[in-house]
Amino acid sequence: MRRTKLLQVEGFTSFLSSLMAIAAGLLVGLIILLISNSKDAIPAFVTILKGGFEDGAKGIGQVIYFAIPIIMTGLSVGFAFKTGLFNIGASGQFTCGAFVAIYIGIKWTFVPPEIHWLVALIGAMIAGAVWGSGPGLLKAFFNVNEVITSIMMNYIGMYLVNMTIVKTVYDSLKNQTKPVLKSAILPKAGLDKLFNTSNVNIGIIIVILAVAIIYIILQKTTFGYELKACGINKEASRYAGINEKKSIILSMVIAGALSGLGGGLLYLSGSGKYLHVLDVLAPEGFSGISVALLGMSHPIGIFLSGLFIAHLEVGGFNIQLYNFVPEIIDMIVAVIIYCGAFALLFKQIMIGIIRKPVVEIAADSLNTVQTNPQITASTEYPAADEVIIDTEENETEQREEL
Repeated sequence: MRRTKLLQVEGFTSFLSSLMAIAAGLLVGLIILLISNSKDAIPAFVTILKGGFEDGAKGIGQVIYFAIPIIMTGLSVGFAFKTGLFNIGASGQFTCGAFVAIYIGIKWTFVPPEIHWLVALIGAMIAGAVWGSGPGLLKAFFNVNEVITSIMMNYIGMYLVNMTIVKTVYDSLKNQTKPVLKSAILPKAGLDKLFNTSNVNIGIIIVILAVAIIYIILQKTTFGYELKACGINKEASRYAGINEKKSIILSMVIAGALSGLGGGLLYLSGSGKYLHVLDVLAPEGFSGISVALLGMSHPIGIFLSGLFIAHLEVGGFNIQLYNFVPEIIDMIVAVIIYCGAFALLFKQIMIGIIRKPVVEIAADSLNTVQTNPQITASTEYPAADEVIIDTEENETEQREEL
């Protein structure tokens, strides 16, 4: 009975289905390694599983560094999912936010040094929000599919940023942006010494705050309830008096702001990361889709799945010690992410398995009543002290017992 009740908890079911998807992806990855090089396949697979733990505190710091941008884009995609929208434009929002953060970090010398990095991050959020509002407005007022408009906005944002970089903050020798001012780099707060790497800063603290804020908005506020209601059934939400257009627009604006913040956190980390003038979409935006799917669009699940994927990426770099080409690493990570997309399928299968025994018990009870029609008077008409009032609490208890 306790096991059945535990499986009926939605969060536990989602977590278990994600674990099943991860296990399936790792199994396929092991098969690929065995086909490529059976001799070193097992040690290499163990190295991937160790991930950042292979190098101690420094490896964990690398996991955090790689996880920060994909967690933010994952939050962006997952937040839009809750409103029934597919924010595939996280890449363009990420790029726009990154550029504005870099521009402010280089050009805005009039900002006090103490808050320079904070102003740059706010600018990144505003840029991402503006870029995300376009598909939201088109969806709300003209019912234009947000997938198409988001994809187009990705390319528009990429080419616009490339053109603006060349005209403003361009380093022609390296075909990239110039380095930001020291005051615009995120404070380390002692985390660089804790993890023995300069790549770790307060960005992870900002990510945790963002996860907590999104969780509170979705689970504890009326606004979050309205967003989820629109995602489940727009017509019913409109009938209930919820402003559907407002929910769609605000959902895309907030999603864009989250992606833009992710871009700012990455390029202001002081890790030597620069925006290059290349006709390539930012991969962090598409990785965020996988993170959101694997985390079931739940803020805490997205946080954990982002850390997991970053953990595999760090472990994948060490696999070259066993004479595996880098493309094998990309294939393994891609297969795991791809299988993560089937977490929703696993969840539906588990829900069907859980509900099946309940239906069978109810059918057996009905057959018992039909095969025993003899009912005594005391059973048909119970005494006054035996009458149980069917309150909502009693009905809930009866359903749980069943």
